[in-house]
Parts: sequence; C-alpha cells; structure tokens
Amino acid sequence: MSNEAKWYVAHTYSGYENKVKADIEKTIENRNMQDVIQEISVPMEEVVEIKDDKKKTVMRKVFPGYVIIKMIMTDESWYVVRNCRGVTGFVGPGSKPVPLTDEEIAAIGLEKKTVTVGFDVGDNIRVKYGPLEGFVGVITAIVMDKQKIKAKISMFGRDTDVELEFNQVEELS
Repeated sequence: MSNEAKWYVAHTYSGYENKVKADIEKTIENRNMQDVIQEISVPMEEVVEIKDDKKKTVMRKVFPGYVIIKMIMTDESWYVVRNCRGVTGFVGPGSKPVPLTDEEIAAIGLEKKTVTVGFDVGDNIRVKYGPLEGFVGVITAIVMDKQKIKAKISMFGRDTDVELEFNQVEELS
C-alpha cells in the first residue's frame, strides 16, 4: 500500500453524494484520520436552466452517483469509505480501487496548479495564435481560475472585448 495520497472515486447511490461526503468527514473526525483521508469532493457546476421562459442558475453535480476522495489507501481508509452508508464500492476492477491519473485529475479540475503570469492589467499584448492572431490589445482583467485574460483589442477601428488563454498572448515590450 502506498503512503502517498491519491484521488480515488467511490460509487454511491444516486442522490447520496453529499450525505456520503458528510458521513465520511464525520468518521474521519471521530477516528482522527485527517492525515489518511485528506479531501472529499462532490464536483459541482453552475448550469442555466430555462423553465417557463425564465432563466434560473442552479448547481448540478458533475458526476452524479460518485464521490471523489483524496486519501492514502490503507486497509482502514478503504474500510471507512467502503462501509459508509450509501457507498456501493470503489471504481476499479473487482475490489481493487484504481487511483485517478494526473491527466484525469487535471481534466476534472480537482487540483489547481498555481500559475504565475508575466503580465498585468494595462499591459499591451499581441495575440500569438487563434482567430485573432496578430491583433494587438490592452489587458483589462486577469482571470486566474480560468487561466484567461480579458483584453480590449482594436479591430476594424473599434475596441472589442475578448477573452484569451494565457498562452495565446505575448507581452509587447
């Protein structure tokens, strides 16, 4: 068994995700296992629903029926999660849980890598590639969690607000 915490996926009864999360957190606290089971996540996304011609923003589970857990896999941690009410098992062949790969973790967005950017609001930039390649503009905002910048780009004699990936732009000196 590894002594490094990895992300595992536990399958739950549909609708039990938050209850499972709360139950495991309570068990961790009672058994003082914070160092073994480190984080429990039920990924949510904001969705705009239209009902009766009214827009309503709601939070919806990204993976209904699953809870994602960062833990060091030991017999005790396996037992705690596996025997939690509402958990039907781990994702993996047979009874052997398989940790998520780094690519899967990045795709889900569980662990955000800290990114440093070499530009600030007000800096002049040039678009390196994409549909706006070659255009020049000024940064109006930096959105770290999306890893994007907002800029005003002069197109056809008008300033246009655009959103670009960090790696799509270079600073003009």
